[in-house]
Amino acid sequence: MEEKEVLNPVEHVEEVQYIVVKLGDEQYGVQIDYIDNIVRMQQITRVPKSQKYYVGVINLRGEVVPIMSLRRRFDLEDDVYGNSTRIIIIRLEDQSMIGFLVDEVKEVVNIDPRTVEKPAFKLDEKNASYLAGIGKHDDSLISLLDIEAVVEEVKKV
Repeated sequence: MEEKEVLNPVEHVEEVQYIVVKLGDEQYGVQIDYIDNIVRMQQITRVPKSQKYYVGVINLRGEVVPIMSLRRRFDLEDDVYGNSTRIIIIRLEDQSMIGFLVDEVKEVVNIDPRTVEKPAFKLDEKNASYLAGIGKHDDSLISLLDIEAVVEEVKKV
């Protein structure tokens, strides 16, 4: 049997799709695999005595979904609701859902994982854990969120 020589095997790396959202002037990427739905701003029912970054809950197709303000979670200035405000519904690995309140949903982008960089500067430990890395798309930089880390503390409560 004759062996075939493989010349220049090309390493095939799948690009990862992210939905780019805005919080103020900053862009964040949420891996598309986690996204169940994106809905317009709607009536949110407050839940007393919850963490400060919880805005409340909504009824989505008969299911009660907790809504988190990413602005509050990242210690940014408080939310200002506008026509572009959206709730991104995230489905976690255990199939539970949580909504992220964002200022705007921009676009879907493909990012090559080989181009994602970890921040080389010292970050506040609490906020650094939310970041999976910095992705480059065209001329802009996108902070890629580690969804599990963003909601981890929440699930412990």
